[in-house]
This record gives sequence, structure tokens and C-alpha cells, in this order.
Amino acid sequence: MVGMWDDGRLCHGGDYNPEQWPPATWREDVDLMRRARINLVTVGVFAWSRLEPAPGRYDFDWLDEALDLLHDSGIRVALATPTASPPPWFSLAHPDALPVTADGVRLHHGSRDTYCAAAPSYRAAARSIAATLAARYAHHPAVALWHVHNEYGTTCHCPHTETAFRRWLIDRHGDLDTLNTAWATSFWSQHYADWAYVSTPRATQYHANPGHLLDFRRFWSDTLLAAYTEQRDLLKAANPTIPVTTNYVLGDWVPVDHARWATEVDLVAIDHYPSAVDGGAEEQTALAADLARGWARHGHHRRAHPTTPDRPATPATWLLMESAASQIHTTGRSHTKEPGRTARHSLSHIARGSLGAMFFQWRAPAGGAERFHSALVPHTGPDSRTFRESVRLGDTLARLAEVTAGEVTADIALAWDAASSWALRHPGMPSTLLDGHAELAAAHRALWRAGYACDVIVPGDPLDPYRLLVLPALYLADDTTVDWVRTHVDAGGHLLVSYLSGVADPHARIHLGGYPGAYRDLLGLRVEEFHPLAADEQVLLSGGGTGHIWSETVHPHGADTVCTYVGGVLDGRPAVTRHRAGTGTGTTWYLSTRPDDNTYRRLITEAARTAGAHPVHPDAPPGVEAIRRAHPQASWLFLLNHTDRPQRVPTDGVDLLTGTPTDGQTTLPAGGTAVIRERLR
Repeated sequence: MVGMWDDGRLCHGGDYNPEQWPPATWREDVDLMRRARINLVTVGVFAWSRLEPAPGRYDFDWLDEALDLLHDSGIRVALATPTASPPPWFSLAHPDALPVTADGVRLHHGSRDTYCAAAPSYRAAARSIAATLAARYAHHPAVALWHVHNEYGTTCHCPHTETAFRRWLIDRHGDLDTLNTAWATSFWSQHYADWAYVSTPRATQYHANPGHLLDFRRFWSDTLLAAYTEQRDLLKAANPTIPVTTNYVLGDWVPVDHARWATEVDLVAIDHYPSAVDGGAEEQTALAADLARGWARHGHHRRAHPTTPDRPATPATWLLMESAASQIHTTGRSHTKEPGRTARHSLSHIARGSLGAMFFQWRAPAGGAERFHSALVPHTGPDSRTFRESVRLGDTLARLAEVTAGEVTADIALAWDAASSWALRHPGMPSTLLDGHAELAAAHRALWRAGYACDVIVPGDPLDPYRLLVLPALYLADDTTVDWVRTHVDAGGHLLVSYLSGVADPHARIHLGGYPGAYRDLLGLRVEEFHPLAADEQVLLSGGGTGHIWSETVHPHGADTVCTYVGGVLDGRPAVTRHRAGTGTGTTWYLSTRPDDNTYRRLITEAARTAGAHPVHPDAPPGVEAIRRAHPQASWLFLLNHTDRPQRVPTDGVDLLTGTPTDGQTTLPAGGTAVIRERLR
């Protein structure tokens, strides 16, 4: 990475919108930024109508002044291309580029994301504004990073999309016979005899074809990526030393394979907004950070073996680009974060590899759709708890620059890919409760509560560092993925598989012969029938605990029963199994239900111990999160107290936040944090 991180500081800042305020406010802003040690701000994300108020007529005077002011104040800029929010003149001139829903309704201008990324006129306009910004600012001393677009994820069903989708399908499948086989179109008389018959998966009478829906998601991921790379290449051509990224938005609704995108960005950047008000927010924060680190490592691994000489390998780095300063935005309301919670969330990201903590947004706007979104400077101004906490966070981050030399290492890997999660959401599945991301979160939560570090990886990534591989409802499995898992087990690695893993191929066609088709022999069992559970239903498990969402008729073929179902039609049948596989040194586990959180934690802890994995800090008390970054010459232990009571943790080193030795023990106040530079032994 050249030009952005060479000053060694952790990033602190967020989205800054000078176009929303008079210049007198700008000067107050930079004074406040210096107080909070803000060193990076994103500028221009939604400024297209101010930058280009009419076609081909530009107004850069305000942006020139703002960038000069920020640079003179020592604040770096992530300069955005504003293509996520086209100006009114564009929508009026190109109504065919407005998005169309699956119901065939064309949406109108008046919000953000009012565009179709497959429309030629939109793509041309996006390239034009990006090229114009590049020509003017590629060598401006304030610009440390290019921020392309904002939260790619918009879809469309317009005629432009249909044309582009057909071209994509021809490239993917080659001919109609292959397409018809992949989509199993003999079912319900869907056989296609001409490419012109293939449309986008519009709203229809009953369930849409699962292969059709899955390919449409893949198409949009590739289409949006092409829109990104067009802009990226223009920016790189203007100044190849400035890194280029875009901010990933997380959620199962997003038709973006972020792992695939990680090979095309210089820096993985995520926006993370927890949705849980209780302790689930901390679990969601940890998972988001582990996902980001996993995508960054995946991109680094793929770039380490470049297919073209102009794509050299770069370090695996990532950044929390957006988070909320003072609120948790839940469905229906905003929950005000308790004192210190923002700092703990920020440090959780940094402990897991982020190069800083950024926020949306710097100053809360007086008007507009997100006028009540949290900000570092709220409506009440700097005389506020939120701003004072941002000042303290800036001081904290300034003390922690050295931790960027450390890497997070883990003995356990969770394999997850976007397509499997998309496929599980098809309405024709046996249960509407199936959710690939929720299954990933359940496994991750069990490890998080047990104190284990884990990496979230992409199928095919190197497995050498890991003792235990977990497949949480990894529904789709091709031969390459199966060989990848088998090689791990044959080499003595351990494996934990949850229900509905390996059930279908990459086109969502079922592997026949019994479930979980791709992994039956590795697990030493065969599943005959599914018994999905209602949302308010549970099954009892022997030894205590309950199962949720799902249950199955499991027939062991060499596997040992760990626990059984109690009561009902599955009474006495295996619920969780264990099997010796591979060379005989590896163990494979199978979960035919979603255990309750305590049972899941107990089971996954047993699997981890059997594999030889160890918690990050075995002596950390419940409710204290421990994460370690390390390299051969140093290690840093992050401790986050999520309880409402003081907690004592055995430590040996110096607390970077206070500069004091720990004398064998660190006392964390309620909600407090510590970062220990550990004494090497």
C-alpha cells in the first residue's frame, strides 16, 4: 500500500460533507477535527449534483477550498466518486436508466441509488465524473485514497439489465443446452429454446427457478464489480500510487460476492452497523471484523499468484470505513449507545486487524433523509457526550499505532461463501427460517463466547494454519470444494459440519443418494429425511440443551452418536455425531440441528479441544473479550469488558492506554478496555 498508511497512524475520521455547510462552519470543523485527532475524512460521496449541476458544467471551487483547508490542517482525504446518487438532470435526461423492480415498476428520482448499473448511459456518466475528478485531483496532496461509489448493492430488471444478463449467461454457460441443464428447466416446462426467451427473474405466479435466481445474483455481483473497476482503472491511470477502494455494505440482501471483489480493491473497506441492542451487537461487531479480515486475506492470497503482471501482490489490509458514533440503528428505532460502547466496538475492529475506526458521519445534517443519523458532532454540537467520546477515542488510537505490525492468528476457520447463503433463501426450501448468514453467526457466536479466535475464509483458501474447519450450512459444494475439505481431513485436520452443508451443487441442484450428499462418507452417516421446525418450536437433546430451526433422520455409517433427540418421532435418534476420518487422526462432527447457544458453545469447545485449538486467553472471565495481534517480536492483547462490573484479568506487560505496567493483573472497570503490550517469554 503506497501513499496512505506510510505515516503509521491508525485512521480516525469519517464521512465529511462540506457541501452541506457554509465555509465558516468548515473552519470550525477542522478545529474540532484536530481536537479529536481526526486524520482521514471521506469527501464527496453524495456531491454529484454540486460537482456537476448541469451536464458537462462543473463547479469545483468549493471542493478545491475544502481540500486545501483539510490538507493545511494535516487531515488526509478519501476522495469519493459520487456515482451512488446521480443528480436530478441525469434522471430527467435518461429515464431509461432509472431502476425497475421485479414487479416491473420503474422507480423515480428522489432518493439515493436511483440508477441501473447495467444502463449504458449511467455507466458512461459515472466514468465521465470519475475521469474528471481524477484529472483535477489525482495529484492533490490531500488525497490519500480514492473511495469509489458508495455501498454497491442496487439491482434492476429493466431492458438494459435483460440484455446484459443474457450476455452474462452466454459467457457463463456457453449454450442453451448447458443453461437448461444447470437450471433444470425440464421442471414446470421452463425449457429455453432461444436466448431471447430468457429474462430477468421477474415477479411471477409462484416460486421462481432457483438456478435462475442464483445466477441473477451472481450476474449483479459481476455487473457492479465491472462498474467499480471501470472507475478504478481511470483513477489508477491518473495516479497509480493512490490506493482505490469501495465500501462494502453487509447484509444478506446485498447481491455482491465480497470475497470475489477483494481481489480487485487495494484495501477491503466495510461499513458496519450492528442491529442488536443487547450483547448481540458485540457479537455482530466481532463477526463483521472477522469477515473483513477474511476477505482481505483471500484477496491477498489470490493476488500473490497474479494472473496478469499488472496486478502485483499487496499486503492483506482492511479498514472499518463506516460505523455509527452514538446509535445502534434497529428496525423501528435508534438505540442510544451506552457510554464507552463506541470505543469498545472500535477497538474490537482494530483488534481484529482494522487500520482504524471511521464513522458516518462527521457532522449531523440539519435536513435530509438521514438528519437523525448519528454523527461525531451531533446536533447539540461539540459540547456533547458523543463528541467528547470521539476525542477520547482519537487519543486512544494515537497510542495504538504500533499494533498495526501485528496479525491475528487463529486455529479455527469458518468457511462461508455468498452464493450458498443466497441459495438458502429460495422460497422453495423446506423452511423459510433458513439463513446462511445466521448459521455463520451462530457458529461464530459459539466460538466468540468460548473465547476462541477464528478466521472466516472462502472455500479454496489455504487450510494449513487451521486445526478445525467449520462448515456452517455451506449449502453449495462442487468437486473442488469437496476435494478441499477432504484434503484437510485426510491430512489429519478436524471438521465440524452443520445441517444443509454440501446438499446441492453450484447450480442449486441436489446431490442425490441421501444428505449431506457431498460429505456423507467424511461424516460417516446418511441423512434420510428433514424435519424442519417452526419458529417457536424446539427439540430436546440428550444431555441437556435444545435444537432449533431444523432436525433430521440421521443413519450412522461408522459415526458415533454424541447426543440424541429426546421425544417425538426422532426420539433416540442421533442429533450430533462424531467420526474418525482420513488418516485416523482427524475427527469429523455433524450437527443435524441448530443447538441453543450454550449447547453450541459446549459442542464447539469440545471439537476445538479435540483438534488441539486453544482460547485466546483461557483465564479471561466471562463477558471479557480477548483478542491478540502479534508478530515474532511482539504481541498485543486487547481486553474489552462488556459487563457492568469490574473484571480482573491475568496479564504481563504494559497497558498502552495508560502507559503503566500490569504487574501480573489488569483490572478493567465496567465497560472498560485495555491493550497490553505483552512481555515476550
